[in-house]
Amino acid sequence: MFEKLAQIEDKYLAARARLETPQVYSDPALYAQVAREVKELTPVAEAYRRWKGFQAAIDEAKELLSDPELGDMAREELESARTGLEESEKELKLLLLPRDPNDERNVIIEIRGGVGGEESALFAADLFRMYSMYAEIRGWKIEIANINETELGGIKEISFLVEGRGAWSRLKFESGVHRVQRVPVTESSGRIQTSAATVAVLPELEEMEFEINPADLQIDTFRSTGAGGQKVNKTESAIRITHIPTGTVVECQDERSQYKNKDRAMKILASRLADAERRKRDAAVAAERKSQVGSGDRSERIRTYNFPQGRVTDHRINLTLYKIDQIMNGQLDEIVDALITADQAEKLKGEEG
Repeated sequence: MFEKLAQIEDKYLAARARLETPQVYSDPALYAQVAREVKELTPVAEAYRRWKGFQAAIDEAKELLSDPELGDMAREELESARTGLEESEKELKLLLLPRDPNDERNVIIEIRGGVGGEESALFAADLFRMYSMYAEIRGWKIEIANINETELGGIKEISFLVEGRGAWSRLKFESGVHRVQRVPVTESSGRIQTSAATVAVLPELEEMEFEINPADLQIDTFRSTGAGGQKVNKTESAIRITHIPTGTVVECQDERSQYKNKDRAMKILASRLADAERRKRDAAVAAERKSQVGSGDRSERIRTYNFPQGRVTDHRINLTLYKIDQIMNGQLDEIVDALITADQAEKLKGEEG
């Protein structure tokens, strides 16, 4: 590990030096490339320097242990430096874990009402609001691609894009079945009902990143519709693309422009097909996936929102928070941070094993 860290530090110092050269400084594209390399290497290089600083402090303290006047102070410094070294090693191990190549990508989120009829559609609408508010808190942008609403304001299904730095890194653990327990607004007797909605989170791919044979596509145009079939667009700008070999259907009707709807639908289709391929590959290594925090399996029940008790439980990491109002208002960071930490711990175990 430390040989690798020394190599990373050398690369960092070389990249820093290159930034100052006239050749790089005078070429904006090259400068941006080298600056990006410096930015990526900086966290590891700085953590390695801190580790070396603690190691040097340990060596100095050990030399002073036998000194009658400085021995006590040296023992305190030795203990402090050893603690720092241990924490520094943990930080370095995390920084050296293989990065998810999709972490900086935008994401496509699809929410579908599940078991529970109108109540599940209302819960799907609540989840969409929760993610919308979380995106606002993080400074991300949301664009709806397709939405199928009910008369009571619920959502049968919705596809939307979340644009912003690190969107995938923080939302990728949301895939799965979200269960709600509460008294539905449609229930006159006041009984608690359990219903569910399914969330799928996909990294956004450009169309050219996943090869699709145009001959495999059926593309239809239609008029956008609102809740209850109400016409909201007089032109046939909405797009439905069917991938014939897999039967995958994507609809996009939020944009007024047929071209924009088609472009977005193709991105969603590419992302869905790539996700299906990934899940096929993952099924071959199912034992490995069981050790991970989130498999991304859409049939996996991941979280329960219990309104009468005011609690949210994430079943993958046995985390229960009595903050349902804050969470439904988009304050998801505490759950997301816990999921990321648990995932890193699992990966570290795998590296050490």
